[in-house]
Amino acid sequence: MNGKIKNNNIRKNDSLINFKKSRSLLEKIIKMVQDNEYCIDIMQQNLADIGMLKSAHQILMENHLHACFTKAIQSKQDKRKLEMIEEILKVTKLANK
Repeated sequence: MNGKIKNNNIRKNDSLINFKKSRSLLEKIIKMVQDNEYCIDIMQQNLADIGMLKSAHQILMENHLHACFTKAIQSKQDKRKLEMIEEILKVTKLANK
């Protein structure tokens, strides 16, 4: 189990790195807009930032499924199992909008 916790922490750190890169890229995009740079260049940077956030989201989802979700499903608490399933469905639906 200790190996799983360590691996999950590494994966969370990967998502944190992506969030920090995204924040930096967003600051660059804001400056590009303020400096009235070429629209296509701004859009390309925006798409890169969206990709970075999607990647961070995917890492968090995988981490959640391997750790929290698995633990809840293995428990004897039926109410908690249903809550976790509903949470996953809700977040998946939001991610696909």
